[in-house]
Amino acid sequence: MTTTPAASELLGARRITELFRRHGVRPKKSLGQNFVIDPNTIRKVVAVAGIAPSDDVLEIGAGAGSLTLGLAARARNVVAWEFDRALIPVLNDVLAGLDNVKVIAGDALRMDLAELSVDKLVGNLPYNIAATLVIRVLSQAPQIASLTVMTQLEVGRRLAAAPGDEDYGVSSVMVSAFGTARVAARVSRKAFFPEPNVDSVIVTIDRHERSDRVDPQEVFPVIKAAFAQRRKTLRNNLAEMAGSPRRAEDVLVAAGIDPSTRAEQVDLEGFIRIAEALQ
Repeated sequence: MTTTPAASELLGARRITELFRRHGVRPKKSLGQNFVIDPNTIRKVVAVAGIAPSDDVLEIGAGAGSLTLGLAARARNVVAWEFDRALIPVLNDVLAGLDNVKVIAGDALRMDLAELSVDKLVGNLPYNIAATLVIRVLSQAPQIASLTVMTQLEVGRRLAAAPGDEDYGVSSVMVSAFGTARVAARVSRKAFFPEPNVDSVIVTIDRHERSDRVDPQEVFPVIKAAFAQRRKTLRNNLAEMAGSPRRAEDVLVAAGIDPSTRAEQVDLEGFIRIAEALQ
């Protein structure tokens, strides 16, 4: 069985700095680029993801290849996806000689997920696309059984929040339609270069069998409308979708939900009942 590379083999701050200098690369703030430079964090992500020798892994946001090396040492195959084409020469340099890694340049939000023969996703995701990307993968790539992502603390908490939690919102409900999410570990800002202004977390999502009653085309618009203005009641937020405040109230009563309830108190099952009552 292969093992995670030793500390000297994983990329640290000095090695990444040298690679960037050689290839004329600078981190782009506009892309939210913060590269992992701590070998212990890489090992932690690989361990949390439960990467096994039989796994085919999709890595989104390969960056300089630091996490890619850790994944390649454990997995059967790794598809390393990177948006920034300036980093492709860096990745080719770092990953030279590894025959189980395929590097692809492109926008992960536009990739054809159905064509990917992978069963796990791992990534260090920019906070501005993390929730959107996670939900896209969950809804369009049923072959991916688990997701393990590093993202900003606030975003990670939203992905894993439960009804009634302060961070519970649209992404929390949508994720729960496909899997069970949890915050597995915190990651210090010092594990990244350049150092961000916030801490990060590792979030895991294990896919579960989706109920046939969960039709994203019908349920997700209800969820978005319900959270449109968090301080308003469901009666008010759903009035436009229902056609009037009075009909919104009738719909909520039919769904077994108090019309004066706010969206953050309603679980996925409640939103499914509302969508059904609106039909």
